[in-house]
Amino acid sequence: MWTVILILLISLLIALFEVPYLRRNAMKKEMLVFFILLVIGTGLGIAESLKANIPNPLDWITFVYKPFSDFILGTVE
Repeated sequence: MWTVILILLISLLIALFEVPYLRRNAMKKEMLVFFILLVIGTGLGIAESLKANIPNPLDWITFVYKPFSDFILGTVE
């Protein structure tokens, strides 16, 4: 529970540090992307701290290329 609070606090500090600069320079699109990435990162951090099973991007790559690998290695032998 404390890790979730700590992650939320760090995310809030990051937002408090970055948003004034983005607002002062009228960077609306950048601010939208910043908040989207901050929410995704915060959510993944909280899920990781709660021991949720988060898939690895390498699993998707392996799933896509495994049939090709099997085909190539199967014909070489």
